Amino acid sequence: MSAARPPTLVAALPDDAALGAALARSLRCDSTVLALHRFPDGEALVRLDAPLKDRRVVLAASLRQPDAVTLPLLFAADAARELGARQVGLVAPYLAYMRQDKRFRPGEAVTSRSYARLLSGHFDWLVTVDPHLHRWHSLDQIYTVPAQVVAAAPQIARWLARHIARPLLVGPDSESAQWVQEVARLAGAPWTVMAKTRRGDRDVRVKLAARGPWPGHTPVLLDDIVSTGHTMVAAAAALARAGLAAPVCVVVHALFDAQAQQRLRDAGVARVVSCDTIAHPTNAIRMAPALARAARGMMAVRAQ
Repeated sequence: MSAARPPTLVAALPDDAALGAALARSLRCDSTVLALHRFPDGEALVRLDAPLKDRRVVLAASLRQPDAVTLPLLFAADAARELGARQVGLVAPYLAYMRQDKRFRPGEAVTSRSYARLLSGHFDWLVTVDPHLHRWHSLDQIYTVPAQVVAAAPQIARWLARHIARPLLVGPDSESAQWVQEVARLAGAPWTVMAKTRRGDRDVRVKLAARGPWPGHTPVLLDDIVSTGHTMVAAAAALARAGLAAPVCVVVHALFDAQAQQRLRDAGVARVVSCDTIAHPTNAIRMAPALARAARGMMAVRAQ
């Protein structure tokens, strides 16, 4: 390897080229976009168009649509090692397959554990943002490689300070309390969570457990993941019934499509904002600098 070439290389999947470039800027290193070809039979060919010998390789991929993304990612990790990379880490701002954390019915796969085994077998370390931890209390319960969680709360709190004069943080259910409480602490704002009853994937009922008073505050609905948007729609309706102002919706991982976004607008949500853990039109909160700091720390620990 040329002495002038930085020892670190960020390699991103095509849909995450912006993430890869942002990480490389923060890490002050080279970056490349993986060449990915799909054959007519559905198989994938992956190529890394950069020198790899003796380099630390950071693969960047947000794991939305994980069934389509994971195999090319693993092929890239194996190729990097075969071509001489001395370290291969993964920066996955959104970490998939975290919801199925127990066997709810006989015979079901506990996919969070299975997926963790798969990734742990191919990478030296993992960095992610606010994974959906519920029954698993930390990633090291299922991942066997060092894994660091980057919290989105500081970045969300800074965004609120710049854009919302008097925010009231509202979580749509009890599971959101861990994010809501921390963002509220950092923002110096009041907070509450709603009570949720789920009767099906698209049948959700919520109610506001506390009624304030919060005069002059703008409600900010906050959750880690929004997919169909039905929980947020129900939460916005509950806020309207309570006589509160039109809410702003802030989400860490935006998995919802344009139809769900329209449902939120129709429900009276004033604005929808997301972290850029997944490329989405609502992205407004940048996570790359924090992810790069975490990746730099992981590379240093691994090198010891």
